[in-house]
Amino acid sequence: MSKKLLVRRAAVLGAGVMGAQIAAHLTNAGVDTVLFDLPAKEGDPNGVVGKAIANLGKLSPAPLASKPLAERITAANYETGLEHLRGCDLIIEAIAERMDWKQDLYKKIAPFVADHAVLASNTSGLGINKLAEVLPEQLRHRFCGVHFFNPPRYMHLAELIPARTTDAAVLESLETFLTTTLGKGVVIAKDTPNFIGNRIGVFSMLAGMHHTEQFGLGFDTVDALTGPAIGRPKSATFRTADVVGLDTMAHVIKTMADTLPEDPWHSYFQAPKWLSALIEKGALGQKTGAGVYTKRGKDILVLDLQAQDYRVSAGELDADVATMLKEKDPSRKFAALRGSEHPQAQFLWAIFRDTFHYSAYHLESIADTAREVDFAMRWGYGWSLGPFETWQAAGWKQIADWIAEDIVAGKAMSNAPLPNWVFDGRDGVHGNAGSYSPARNSYVPRSSNPVYARQRFPDPLLGEKFSQGRTVYENDGVRMWVDEGDDIAVVSFKTKMHTVNDQVLNGLQEAIAVAERDFAGLVIWQPKEPFSAGADLAGALGLLQAGDVKGFEAMVANFQATSQRIKYALVPVVAAVRGLALGGGCEFQMHAASSVFGLESYVGLVEAGVGLLPAGGGLKEFAVRASDAAGPGGDVFAQLKTAFESVAMGKVSASAMEARELKLARDNDTVVFNAFELLHVAKAQARALAENGYRPPLPARRVQVAGDVGIATFKMMLVNMLEGRFISPHDYEIASRIATVICGGEVDRGALVDEEWLLKLEREHFVALAQMPKTQERIAHMLKTGKPLRN
Repeated sequence: MSKKLLVRRAAVLGAGVMGAQIAAHLTNAGVDTVLFDLPAKEGDPNGVVGKAIANLGKLSPAPLASKPLAERITAANYETGLEHLRGCDLIIEAIAERMDWKQDLYKKIAPFVADHAVLASNTSGLGINKLAEVLPEQLRHRFCGVHFFNPPRYMHLAELIPARTTDAAVLESLETFLTTTLGKGVVIAKDTPNFIGNRIGVFSMLAGMHHTEQFGLGFDTVDALTGPAIGRPKSATFRTADVVGLDTMAHVIKTMADTLPEDPWHSYFQAPKWLSALIEKGALGQKTGAGVYTKRGKDILVLDLQAQDYRVSAGELDADVATMLKEKDPSRKFAALRGSEHPQAQFLWAIFRDTFHYSAYHLESIADTAREVDFAMRWGYGWSLGPFETWQAAGWKQIADWIAEDIVAGKAMSNAPLPNWVFDGRDGVHGNAGSYSPARNSYVPRSSNPVYARQRFPDPLLGEKFSQGRTVYENDGVRMWVDEGDDIAVVSFKTKMHTVNDQVLNGLQEAIAVAERDFAGLVIWQPKEPFSAGADLAGALGLLQAGDVKGFEAMVANFQATSQRIKYALVPVVAAVRGLALGGGCEFQMHAASSVFGLESYVGLVEAGVGLLPAGGGLKEFAVRASDAAGPGGDVFAQLKTAFESVAMGKVSASAMEARELKLARDNDTVVFNAFELLHVAKAQARALAENGYRPPLPARRVQVAGDVGIATFKMMLVNMLEGRFISPHDYEIASRIATVICGGEVDRGALVDEEWLLKLEREHFVALAQMPKTQERIAHMLKTGKPLRN
């Protein structure tokens, strides 16, 4: 019975931090969601949930992709609202981590759960089989664990934990839903305490804490060592503990101690004395304003155990150790760390060694293959490589021998032997045939679940190579390629941050010509984020400083010509956008036949920040869209207001949905939740347009503009801002020119102009601004610091 999980309505039980955010993300994904909690003691019985929903708007990073979505979540309570459950296809339980509470709730809801509905517990480590024991027989095959990582909108990992009774078809269909609808990276875990991510992740933090003490290092030094320097998030070790909450951290450690009595590392499963002392004082980390770190004024202070007080955080890496970490060859890097006498290097070798040792020892009991462990650490903890990938990259055999030597010498945290398979002559655990499974003693390929056919380039593991397609055309700026037998070509930029220079402009124009001749459509897509950080500022500033105004004007004209070429191509050009799409990158997608956005798309026309205005056809496009929306004789100005504010303030959307609200995306542009499916959807979109007999829009020759009255109205708003000191005189200058272009220049209100007129206005005002000293100061400052200058 391979039945598809059709989720029309979902319920989330528990409106705590996690539950409310899971409900928010389901709602982001267009799933009608009911959020439950206990009835309020007084007033509205759904008051507890109402408060949790209101709180979603205050959280940062934002759980909701669009603020108004909060109103779409239905509030309910366990006393009067259980009837809601009858209409739910998926029920996710996310109450506090107590077995007895969860089991009591299951008994209470069981009579209301529909015969086809799937029930999943978002527990971070309680036994799934134990939870299932209280369920009625007919519900057990539709029950499993699904563990989202916090914050659920942004963390890619979702661990799926089957119970012994879970139906395979239920699991496969839930995996499909999590992958495509919610955009997750799914890892199947065995039913063991803390599953995979937290089992390895918390152990690696405990190892970090243990060795911090052993080598006498400061907390800030350890954070400098265990962050981006080794391919891990900025929050590193102790900052992460502060963010998670020191009380939560201690609770998780205690859970490990209680549930893993047989673990050979059991003696380390206890909170260090300093951690317990901080918790007693109520210093629980970020939520209380003090933990391992605290802030005084602008200074960040760190706890100093010697002085029993806070000191200013310095966290310096030793110069020699920093050099070792910059070594590109992992085998040389690890040899240097292990051979060094420096405590910082010894610390790093020790935490890697013990994490490798722990991961290998427990692999068979916690996961089917090494792939699950590596993905769990990458997607759930933000490591650039998982533990097995790191070990394999550094030379499997050599590292294994060193770990074994350290175990014998009593240097490792445990004297448990490495499993035999580590020494069977292998060079690693990932290869062409898949990833190693100790239980099956074989290499297991990636999942055969059909949902993964949507990922042309899945997240690659070490050593995995995916065909890059056949190159059709290439220059220094772009590469255009196609899969064999496909009629939709793809073009990708080759520049840093995918910025736009002359080679990109000329390359795009050529790629469109090739697509018109040989293919049914073209997709603009980048293998890695961002989509494009905009125009190449350094090149532009060079032309200006050299006094080459003609060359500068030609570059702007070429930019506009490229946007127009995208818009009027005879085959559909579809933009596949994720990550940053700024300036020219945003303008290209505005001119595409259609855009497909990854949910996490941060879109903006930010030229004002560098003293310029958008001149790649973006303002012209706003004017054309406003004219179309208003209709003959309609109010064009009303259609322009949001777009003007977005550009004048340099706003950047915090999601693809917000890009629609800011008028930087069209209302009918598609939003895709799984970034690895973006190319698949964009190609399908291009193919659908082509199949429908695509023709580009007719040239916009009669664009109705807001004219002088529109400009004057915008300027009134700006004068108030200038007088209130919200903007500088140069900001006023830039915004006035944006208003002039978007309103079609000093012509009568309702006058009809053509696109060429609007493009000429863009160019004139862009070139005029570019020659002003204050603008050139802004560009130079942005290039030097990466931050905008308000002058």
